[in-house]
Parts: sequence; C-alpha cells; structure tokens
Amino acid sequence: MESMTSHERFRRMFAHQEADRIPIIDGPWDATIERWRAEGMAEGVSYVDYFGLDRFESHSFTDNSPRYPAQTLSETESELVYTSSWGVTMKQWKHAASTPEFLDYTIVDADSWRKAKERIQLSDDRVRWDLLRKNYKTWREQGAWISPVVWFGFDVTHSWIVGTERVLINLAEDPEWIVDMWKTELEIELALLERVWDAGYHFDGIMWYDDMGYKQNQFFSLKMYRNLLKPFHQKAIDWAHAKGIPAHLHSCGDVRPFVPELVNMGLDALNPLEVKAGMDPCLLKQQFGDRLVFHGGVNAVLWDQPEAITAEMQRVIPVMKENGGYIFSSDHSVPSSVSLEDFRHIVGLAKQLGSYA
Repeated sequence: MESMTSHERFRRMFAHQEADRIPIIDGPWDATIERWRAEGMAEGVSYVDYFGLDRFESHSFTDNSPRYPAQTLSETESELVYTSSWGVTMKQWKHAASTPEFLDYTIVDADSWRKAKERIQLSDDRVRWDLLRKNYKTWREQGAWISPVVWFGFDVTHSWIVGTERVLINLAEDPEWIVDMWKTELEIELALLERVWDAGYHFDGIMWYDDMGYKQNQFFSLKMYRNLLKPFHQKAIDWAHAKGIPAHLHSCGDVRPFVPELVNMGLDALNPLEVKAGMDPCLLKQQFGDRLVFHGGVNAVLWDQPEAITAEMQRVIPVMKENGGYIFSSDHSVPSSVSLEDFRHIVGLAKQLGSYA
C-alpha cells in the first residue's frame, strides 16, 4: 500500500478502515522536550518532524473566558506564578513534567460566576484569526488532520476555573450554577466555531478534554453523569455530526461505566484509555471496536523500559489496529523519564507493528 498523508490515515481510522499504517501521535511534557534537546534534538526542530509522527493539529481557536487580566506575578529560574483569563492564580514549574499548582480562584460561587458571565460576550475578536490565517493553508498542504479543542465540561471547570472540591460539592448541593457554567462554556465555543467554519476554515473533527475518572473510580456516579453532564456531551457530538465531522473525547482515569453511554450517544473516538487507572484497551476494542475509535491505551509507565514497552506494544497494537479504528499514543503524555532513544525505539516499533502491508 502506498504511503498516505496523516489526513488520509485519520480519515480511514474514523471510517473503521485499514490504511498504510495506524496514525502515530503523542504529547510530551515540556520537560520531556527539554531532555530530548539536551540529548540531541536540535532547537527549532519540532518533535513531530524529528520522529516522523503524524500531523495532528489540535488547538484552541477560540476564547470563551471572562477575560480577566492574564499576567505574570513572579518568576524564578525554577517556577512561574501567573494568573489566567479565567481569574485563576497558578504556579508552574519550569523544568518538571507537571500540571500547575492551583493557588487561588476568582469564581468560587454562583454570585461570582454571574459577575464573570457578564464579561463573556460573543464577539469576533474571541477567534484566533491570526493563528488560522498563518497556518491553515500550510496544514492543509501538509496533509494534517485539523481538530479544534472545545473548552467546556467538568474537567475544564473543576481544574482550570473553579477548583475540584468546590465543583464536586456543588454538583450535589447546588448543581444549577455548575450546569450553567457548562452551558455557557459550550454555547460560546460552538457559536465561535460556527464563525470559523463560515469563514472557510473547515476542520476535520472536534476534540474536548473532560477527565471524569481517576484510579479505579470516577468523580461522580453514572446517574449524576446522565442528569447533569451528558446533555452537553450530546450537544457537542450532535454539533460535530451536523457538520459531517467526528467528535473525539479525551477523558483520563477509569471511565469504564461511561463508555456504553458515550457509544450510544454517537461519540466517535475516545482517548487516552488510561491503563494504569484501570482501562483495558483490548477489551474495549472487543466490546465497542465496530463503533468507537480508540486513541492511546499504551501504558506510559513502561515507556522508559525498552523490554517491557516492546512486549506491551506487541500485545496491544495487533489487537487495536484490526479493521482500523485505532490511533497510537501513550495512555496520557510522554513523561520526562523517556529518553530520546527510548522514544525513537517506540515510534519505530509502532510503525512496524501498526503497518497494514
């Protein structure tokens, strides 16, 4: 079979058809990139180009925030303290593979949310037109798969906007204002993406991040999911399908009870299939492989152990690639314990095992 572009590979996977090989993508931490540069990957060279990965252009093209002032509060050699446009104060470590430490929030209750919501007015300057004008034509010429990130839902709200404990308590005690946040987030995002689409910047799918699980469990019950969050997932899926494009969900942790719901809603792809949290990608493939594209499912804990990751990939990839419907990556992100040579070995093996020749 002749070599395909990334766009062609993704399109076939979403159609549950074989390609020349499975698409291969991943997301290393900044600290991982820093290590790879020290080990020989030149400055200015994209890791995607260096390792010959597939082109998966997934970006936030829109801004649905209250636009609170985003500014640096302090900076040292090792850390940065800053505020976001959602009014969150965070500490970020510069040389460690880590999410930020969330220090303070502006939105802490229904009243502060109402004040923030007044600042979220639909306007054309909430689209990153410069990013699209600069890159869209090149992405198309390169045969990339373009999938904007839609910023809404439980994960976005608890981690980047309000705070985990606060959201979890209010889902039980005062769900109305949490649900109103989800509704506002999604409605603004979809209205802005309509403007992007109408301007001629057509994309190939949508993707959103909504971690609903942790190790061997979920943040809320199936009943709570059905009553509160599911309608918004359904709206995102329906919007994508009305455009003739797939909907792709990233949900970390053990989300096994939600998978049948997602499949029945028409979700097209699920990521990252976090093995260390309790997900079994091969079993999921057996149960839902004719209806759901699987992305990930290769245990990141093993990626710095050449013999162990080789055995794991030999076990998982042949099962997952059958009849298409699989995108290779780690089951979260590439940790900084993975060397340049470790990753080179993994990519080469993924191309070998993922070939349909």
